[in-house]
Amino acid sequence: MSKKVAFYTLGCKLNFSETSSIGRIFKDAGYETTAFNSPADVYVINTCSVTDHADKKCRKVVKEALKHSPNAYVTIVGCYAQLKPKEIAEIPGVDMVLGAAEKFNIIEHINDLTKTEKAIIHNAPIDETNQFVSAFSIGDRTRTFLKVQDGCDYSCTFCTIPLARGASRSGGIEDIVHQATEIASSGVKEIVLTGVNIGDFGIRDGKRQDKFLDLVKALDEVDGIDRIRISSIEPNLLANEIIEFVAQSKRFVPHFHMPLQAGNNKVLAMMRRRYKRELYAERVAKIKSLMPDCCIGVDVIVGFPGETREDFIDTYNFLNDMDISYLHVFTYSERENTIAAQMEGAVPGVQRSDRSKMLHILSEKKRRAFYEGQLGKVGEVLFEGDVKNGYMHGFSKNYVKVRALYDPLLVNEIVPVKFLSITEQGEVDIEELPELLVHP
Repeated sequence: MSKKVAFYTLGCKLNFSETSSIGRIFKDAGYETTAFNSPADVYVINTCSVTDHADKKCRKVVKEALKHSPNAYVTIVGCYAQLKPKEIAEIPGVDMVLGAAEKFNIIEHINDLTKTEKAIIHNAPIDETNQFVSAFSIGDRTRTFLKVQDGCDYSCTFCTIPLARGASRSGGIEDIVHQATEIASSGVKEIVLTGVNIGDFGIRDGKRQDKFLDLVKALDEVDGIDRIRISSIEPNLLANEIIEFVAQSKRFVPHFHMPLQAGNNKVLAMMRRRYKRELYAERVAKIKSLMPDCCIGVDVIVGFPGETREDFIDTYNFLNDMDISYLHVFTYSERENTIAAQMEGAVPGVQRSDRSKMLHILSEKKRRAFYEGQLGKVGEVLFEGDVKNGYMHGFSKNYVKVRALYDPLLVNEIVPVKFLSITEQGEVDIEELPELLVHP
């Protein structure tokens, strides 16, 4: 019988794409993938350093794995494994910790699954992690996350990502196009481009060799993929030329997720962000002028050291006045080895929580206003295979979440619909318009 391996992923879409690729490495080595809540010979936990309580979450997942297979071999990979390998090695039940440079060589390290008294650590200094390893996720066949870039050369004062993933580096355009073609042949309808700082795409062997716009233009020509979605991209790297190309593209959809982090220039400077809020507002205005129905998501951090109530209100008003669609709100938490952790003016926890609640409410208002603006219009929805209370869900090109009564024939199909009304759950009810079907 073949050995079984199970995976658990914490964190971002990039982590999910890398877990999927590690899964294919195990498959090629003769392993059978099984669900995490079932017995396995090996459990691989891909960790994140950005979210709070990384240590607590990692311990909980390890404990859960060993409930199903007390003698299983447990390996920890990912950003947290690179930053805190010794700390992770002390977690009961962990057998091996692999840093950023070693995780894709996991089969070589696992060897014969012999458990030892102390966890084995393979963790090179992050400045030795300079190779780009491609990755993409294949799961429900509806969409895949395609990694095009890794690492970051920016030095934001709150962030540990450069310490966990190293310098910015990318794959070659030809290789990425080849992967997109392979994904298309699997029946996937949508690709989401992911990376740590995808707008910085194009650095190979320490030199800039391509631009993100070059990649976008090349991917737009890949047959068999209906949609390509750009994940988070820095506002200073979202050049007008990219916006203009997406506006007339065959495959790129009208949806941008553009991190702001603060709507106050003093706080942006303390964060060492590479733009002022005026540039951010210009980007939003440019997008909306060419794509009025475009969805724009925003990352915001509240409670950064030195952020006064006046600074926060400035951010709140800036966001309230802009034509954006939703917010991802992060409450600032101290990270070891970051400049921000040493800054004066720490914001009390209660105030951080209050500010977070205010922005979460604002996000719901923005999302509802965006959805209301779509009612009565016609769009195309890609339906997914999930079923909840008899309904299935899908997303339009501009990221409107809709629901419909479950129909297995709709799974992984792109269907023209009319947006009718907003449900109590904040989704949109639709009417199918088969007479407009463009994907028979």
